[in-house]
Amino acid sequence: MRQYHTVPLHEKKRIALIAHDRRKRDLLEWARYNVGTLSKHILYATGTTGALLSRELDLEIHRFKSGPLGGDQQIGAKIAEGEIDFLIFFWDPLEPQPHDVDVKALLRIATLYNIPVALNRSSADFLISSPLMHGTYERIIPDHEVVLRNEIERAAKIKLEW
Repeated sequence: MRQYHTVPLHEKKRIALIAHDRRKRDLLEWARYNVGTLSKHILYATGTTGALLSRELDLEIHRFKSGPLGGDQQIGAKIAEGEIDFLIFFWDPLEPQPHDVDVKALLRIATLYNIPVALNRSSADFLISSPLMHGTYERIIPDHEVVLRNEIERAAKIKLEW
């Protein structure tokens, strides 16, 4: 049985934008510079970041709650449901966050579902300028249910042999 499937990323990507407090200015500057590209996509953001970007860039941004109030988890859920294709998260690794476990969970989900992730300005520059941003792309995702089922069957077989 095939242990992966593909998910198409369409020309119009669904991009989530998040920034910790000390990185909001960086994200805003980056977004201003890339407003032409961002305007061609569907944008999502956590609370404060979304309000700031919407006001400053005059773009429609679907907003979730603030990160510490569950916004990171909401975005993670949308990734798991296949409704977000791309994550730009200007993360501050030097500033402890009250919701660090939520941040870790979000990054885990993004990795699990194999979506492109930028955690700083340089990686965001590389991703947004990639030729893959301008067309469709087949994202490969492991079929985690098949993998889990195989692990359960293997464990059951080992137990029976024991």
